[in-house]
Amino acid sequence: MSQSLYYSPPPERALSHGVIPRRCAAFVLDMIGIALFFWAMAFAIAIFGVLTLGFGWMAFHILPWLPLLYYTLLIGGTGATPGQRLAGLAVRQDATLEPPTLAQAFVWTLLLWLSFALAGLPFLLVFLNPRHRAAHDMLSGLTLVRAVQFRY
Repeated sequence: MSQSLYYSPPPERALSHGVIPRRCAAFVLDMIGIALFFWAMAFAIAIFGVLTLGFGWMAFHILPWLPLLYYTLLIGGTGATPGQRLAGLAVRQDATLEPPTLAQAFVWTLLLWLSFALAGLPFLLVFLNPRHRAAHDMLSGLTLVRAVQFRY
């Protein structure tokens, strides 16, 4: 039996074909976006602190929470972060492929950062399952898919 010169993945795998490199690119793009937003917020808080004679500097305590807010609000609201959109990905519920709820996005984000705290070992699951889902995807009931079929 001869193989075709043009490979086309089966329909059930078409949504997850090529997701791993796109996930890495999306993460790098999102980290650049978070860093830019972080520095803009730090500058604004510094000026606000000077204008309020030092009282506004207490707002610096919100800066460590920016990545959590960034991922939770963007994934829960639009179904993807800007980096994921640029990489052609969308975050969807695993069972129905509907956009995630805000609670699911929050759990997904917490588990994502917990995976980093565990030296990235839970990320290795993407190589072991056919849908390329990491531990935080499985535990939150979400999956990253190619976004060609979805509109934001």
